[in-house]
Amino acid sequence: MRGSDTHETDPTDNDRTGPEPPVAAVRTEDLWKIYEQEPAPVEAVRDLSLEVRAGDFVAMAGPSGSGKTTLLNLLGGLTAPTRGRVWVAGRDLTSLSGRELARLRLEHIGFVFQAYNLLPVLSALENAEFTLLLRGLPAAERRERVRALFREIGLDGLEDRRPGRLSGGQQQRVAVARAVVGEPALVLADEPTANLDSATGDALLGVMERLNHERGVTFIFSTHDPRVMERAHRLVHLVDGRIESDVRPSGRGSTA
Repeated sequence: MRGSDTHETDPTDNDRTGPEPPVAAVRTEDLWKIYEQEPAPVEAVRDLSLEVRAGDFVAMAGPSGSGKTTLLNLLGGLTAPTRGRVWVAGRDLTSLSGRELARLRLEHIGFVFQAYNLLPVLSALENAEFTLLLRGLPAAERRERVRALFREIGLDGLEDRRPGRLSGGQQQRVAVARAVVGEPALVLADEPTANLDSATGDALLGVMERLNHERGVTFIFSTHDPRVMERAHRLVHLVDGRIESDVRPSGRGSTA
């Protein structure tokens, strides 16, 4: 056989062809969170490994006490794991300093807390623009973004009200606006529609779906709301701190 007819395959050829695989938005490995208390420790998250692709739209469901909120706090670096590891955008949260974690959360993650966590001395607009202020955006740009989002989610005209003069549902919408107005790469939302009527909940979910579709923002929700579960591209069910099922309903989102 002539030498010109043969080709010796370089075993690294496959490494040099095609696009690099995308970095997962979130990944956990053998994750545990144990709260030491009497009469016995509570295992809130138990040996949990999970990977969420960038641009996904994920709902975590399960009964109260199943570990949903604890897991969101671990993914956002708000709680340190007892053991195991968490990566966000390829960065190992367990190896970061407090300052580095704070910077990552500011620049990369939006949070929707179940308790809202609005600052009572600030107006609705000032609360919603707070992360943009910390990022150093000019005042005019901050307010333009917030006002446009408020119009979309039914808060137009309430910009100057402080949280104490807003209903629970209105406070929830301000909290969601604060989380998404900066279009972070990742949004972690703890029961974001829990206190909303159907029309308002649908409007908020529409905003989130638009950011997911147009901007590639990754969303991870904890929820009991069938509306959220019906729109999710992936449904992760937790029981006793473990993943009981993890499904991607047909026809929703990417299956790649």
